Amino acid sequence: MKLKNIALAGLVALTGITSCEDNLDLVNPNQQTTSDFGSKASELEETVIACYNRIRIEGTYARVGYLLDVVAGDEVNSYSDNDWWRPYDYLNASQVVTNDDSPLHWIFRDFYYTINTCNQLLFYVENSGLDPNSKEYKRAKGQGLFIRAISYYELACYYQNIPLITDFNAVSVNDLMASTNTQDEIFDQVEKDFKEAMELLPSRDEGGEWASGRATCGAAAGYYARTLMFRQKYAEALEVLKEIIAGNYGHYELNADYGDNFRSTVENTAESLWEVQFLDYGVGGSDMEWTAANNSKSSTQGQALETVFGNGDILGWNDLAATPWLYQTFKSQTTKNGTVDPRLYWTLISYEDDYNTMSGFENKAFTKKYSKHVTTGTRKGISIAKHTTARENLYAQVAAAGLSCGVNIRLMRYSDVLLRAAECENEISGPTAQAIDWINQVRSRAGLENLKAEDFANADALFEQIANVERPTEFGCEHGRMQDIIRWGWLYDEGRKAQLRKHGCTYWNDDAKVGVLPDSPDSADDDPFSHWAPGHEYLPITTFNMNANPNLKGNSANRGEEAAHNLSVHKVVKGIGVQ
Repeated sequence: MKLKNIALAGLVALTGITSCEDNLDLVNPNQQTTSDFGSKASELEETVIACYNRIRIEGTYARVGYLLDVVAGDEVNSYSDNDWWRPYDYLNASQVVTNDDSPLHWIFRDFYYTINTCNQLLFYVENSGLDPNSKEYKRAKGQGLFIRAISYYELACYYQNIPLITDFNAVSVNDLMASTNTQDEIFDQVEKDFKEAMELLPSRDEGGEWASGRATCGAAAGYYARTLMFRQKYAEALEVLKEIIAGNYGHYELNADYGDNFRSTVENTAESLWEVQFLDYGVGGSDMEWTAANNSKSSTQGQALETVFGNGDILGWNDLAATPWLYQTFKSQTTKNGTVDPRLYWTLISYEDDYNTMSGFENKAFTKKYSKHVTTGTRKGISIAKHTTARENLYAQVAAAGLSCGVNIRLMRYSDVLLRAAECENEISGPTAQAIDWINQVRSRAGLENLKAEDFANADALFEQIANVERPTEFGCEHGRMQDIIRWGWLYDEGRKAQLRKHGCTYWNDDAKVGVLPDSPDSADDDPFSHWAPGHEYLPITTFNMNANPNLKGNSANRGEEAAHNLSVHKVVKGIGVQ
């Protein structure tokens, strides 16, 4: 290095002697600058990795960015003694809107950080000089579009109306003070990004080892269909879902073992269209890194859902637990062998006599045996097993409180494709044999009896089965339930709102009533949906962000008014599953 510096100095001196008028601009090849970064495929790959890095932090999917949707729905309630989650459970977050250090701000902040990184990547790609038909160009751009689209999808589902920023060169103060766009305008961009990503990215089969843990055309297609369904575009969504099922975006299939969707030791399987990658406990560093900086060289690179769901006896935080309705929905049907639905084992830590005789199942969590439901703290609800290592027999308690769990978060699975296809088919043509067949593929994996078309007189009846039996038992305690409730328009229909109140109500502080569904919300100790006011299905934008950008108009929750939706509410059908 010294010799190189001496040679460089000599060259500069020689230049000064031989030319008094011309200046020689020299660039040190060992000192990279922002002006020359992003022109090489390797540098684009570094920026791609930075995009992925952003979706596994506190405000995106490592904790609150995932869980605020979960607790807002009817499958999970807040049981925290300190009431930290209660405003989001009650759909009444306006009471914390002035708190700048809150999940309201973290989700908004961290997804926009992710979007900014994606915009940076897309800018570099367009100016890299790479052949647009090259593999490097297509993969880099496709991943940037996908991660930006999924970020905007989440923001639009959480906050409704938000700024749309797609230009990385928007760096002036006036540009950054972006105006608020409508939810439809956001979804227009989301659809555009997902559709282009579908064309640019390889399938999981074509990508091979490269595709493991990365966005693929199958992931983009799945989320494109999900976006279309949020906007009631069922016919368009069905065509995409059929193509996924046909294998046009890569081969997908249901895992033989439902539990393989939630193990830390079995990840990125043929059932997974898209999952967020987390490092196993002990593999990463020791820094929990709750802040948005996310640049620690010793980051744990884990998720905190295990700690949030965990019982205090095993060092969890006693924060969230399942509603009695979800538990009773599992118990409302048995397998062909007469035993409990095996998916219950991987969803909740309930005590079941059946587990003592079912092969591969036992009444144990975190290596500890038990003889009753595992519950949260003084407010007792059945603890959640999903997204944790509770069923893996790896250690005796939550590994380390905080961002330490290594279970990947599966955001879209092939079972979701099948059930969404069945829902779309039912919306268009009613309870057809094809819709029933797609549902039965998911039920068969759980060992349940097949449904029969003659059991469903109309689209309302099959929708009730899909919405309140099939989806809760397959996806219970997973992200997306509140998004479904919003897109179905349930809070704006009196019959559905009454149903949600019953789903969400619970008993507290009584061992004998754990998992017991109250007769009515009036007989329950808690009824979260009774606290909802029109417009508050969305999170309000914090006063911090509103004050920082005077062009932000806020949303229905900020204004306390009914939100506009293109609704397709089905009638409540009695006698289907657990109502």
